[in-house]
Amino acid sequence: MMLRLWNNRTVRPYLILVLTVAVFSLIGGTKVLSTATVYSVLQHFATLGPVALALGLTILARNFDLSVAGVVGLAGCVAVLVGNAHPLLGVVAALAVGGAFGLVQGLIIVRLNLNSIGVTLGGLLTATGLAFVATGNQEVRLLRPEIPALMDSPWLGPISLRVLIAVALFALAAIVVTRTRAGRDLLAAGSDPKAALVAGVQVGAVVITAFAIAGMCSALGGALLSYSLAAASPLPLSNTLVPAAAAAIIGGVSLRGGRGSPVGIAGGVLVLSALQSGLTALGVDPFVQDIATGGVLLVVGIFDGGELRRRMNDFDRFLRPTRFQTNPSDKPV
Repeated sequence: MMLRLWNNRTVRPYLILVLTVAVFSLIGGTKVLSTATVYSVLQHFATLGPVALALGLTILARNFDLSVAGVVGLAGCVAVLVGNAHPLLGVVAALAVGGAFGLVQGLIIVRLNLNSIGVTLGGLLTATGLAFVATGNQEVRLLRPEIPALMDSPWLGPISLRVLIAVALFALAAIVVTRTRAGRDLLAAGSDPKAALVAGVQVGAVVITAFAIAGMCSALGGALLSYSLAAASPLPLSNTLVPAAAAAIIGGVSLRGGRGSPVGIAGGVLVLSALQSGLTALGVDPFVQDIATGGVLLVVGIFDGGELRRRMNDFDRFLRPTRFQTNPSDKPV
């Protein structure tokens, strides 16, 4: 039973989350399991979640978007520059910039048949350069003191508006991926592009759309983060790229594409958020947090290995009781 649950890519991150919380409760008790820690976990989820979802969507399409870190920074700068006059318009402008950026990258990758790594690495540098140009190589500040309070003040217990927006984004993505034709096409294109083409899936259009949506998700995360901090910097948020990739992998997204779900990615983000907030509450050094994250990734990677999974399934079948019943009359004389 547990092995079947572990092999379920959507359920697995939540099993890891439960185990993580249980370990912290044994080690730290109420020092860790507090309202302040829960608030910290959710705020970290709101920061990392949209970026991890953006990266996860491109991985589902059998690609990899390195530009998400640059788009987060660029969109944050655009949101602050425009949002000083109209905060909502600032978010819309950031989404437009992120969507256009992802669309252009998707078109280049598909039309020129290029590898996404090289294209999006160039996109990362381009987004960073555009952020420097837009801000004049300076940090820009949001002159609306009511906005950070609106973003981060608890609304429902420890849940802030920024968290609610992130949860709504994941819910919308989950509905699209699991309940619509577009979602099925995305998974089919990521699983086997050639077979998907034979089945009538417009693989190129799927990849372009995935990058455009990923750009918008990253931009939304950057806009909300800059509004929370009341400032934005043209420097790329490179420290978001590795955690976003780790969250997607822990969340069950296969690097080979076609396998995974937004619900699983959300679970992966929660695992990393719980690790960071729990270890911080215990006063652990940041490098230990990296070691803990690496350990979780290693465990997930090992159990995702095909040969190990096959052996574990064989062992599980060996331990199961025999399904047939022996006839009592068939006793040895």
